[in-house]
Amino acid sequence: MKSSLSEKDTAPLKSMEDWEEDLIIRYPEPKSSNKSRSAYRNYENSARTKTIREFYRLNHTYQTYDFVVGKEKEYLQFNKREMSFWEAIDFLNKLVDDSDPDTSLDQLQHLLQTSEAIRADGHPDWFVLTGFMHDMGKVLCLFGEPQWAVVGDTFPVGCQHSEKIVYSEFFQDNPDYHDDRFNSKYGIYQPNCGLDHVKMSWGHDEYLYQMMKDYLPEPALYMIRYHSFYPQHRENAYDHLMNDHDRKMFKWVDKFNPYDLYSKVPVPPDAKALRPYYEDLVAKFLPETLKF
Repeated sequence: MKSSLSEKDTAPLKSMEDWEEDLIIRYPEPKSSNKSRSAYRNYENSARTKTIREFYRLNHTYQTYDFVVGKEKEYLQFNKREMSFWEAIDFLNKLVDDSDPDTSLDQLQHLLQTSEAIRADGHPDWFVLTGFMHDMGKVLCLFGEPQWAVVGDTFPVGCQHSEKIVYSEFFQDNPDYHDDRFNSKYGIYQPNCGLDHVKMSWGHDEYLYQMMKDYLPEPALYMIRYHSFYPQHRENAYDHLMNDHDRKMFKWVDKFNPYDLYSKVPVPPDAKALRPYYEDLVAKFLPETLKF
């Protein structure tokens, strides 16, 4: 796959942060807002429209069931690199240095904005840690993965693509779209089988979830695993695959989402001053080194 992709196909966005900025254009208000749906998906007024469309064209074309299975086999052995949490954050900061010279915030400051907003609202320490680390799976880009296999709205593979997925028209070029095993409502799954039995499109969410599943409480793991699953937690497109436990846990995903999207502040957090607090927090939950 990698050898057949041009640099443009690997990195259609100037920065992966463009995807998150587009989410705010699509969903300018929290889920609890009474704002009408007609105000969402305001792509015509987005300066990033062309690159975002190309990003989703690639994502929807190449994110097949077999692609996901292949990435799971490649990455879930966790044999790429061993690092401490803080070495991983330093590693992740290279994303801004390499791809977005116009951005003044590094990844640490971006993560701190989310976690500090959570902490200010008095949530449990594991919730704060989840906000702090939720995007750490983006290190996939530094292992050579294309942007569309790292970020983007996630969705189930192995069954019909919902029309509620952003730019769903691009799925017509996805081989699974024409495969009878995968193109019915339930595909290879059973009704209300539960999301733990459903494969999601590959990206930083699933990668980090698999890395953290032995260390964090279940609500935190749902936040990490499904925080980009906008077709469900904002569009309710896949309720037919969810079970009652998923619905209970998605209340935590809904609680996390506003901090993920709407916590940016003009003045960045003081990373140096906050470092001791977060060092203690990380040490409470995580081992000294992590395998990537």
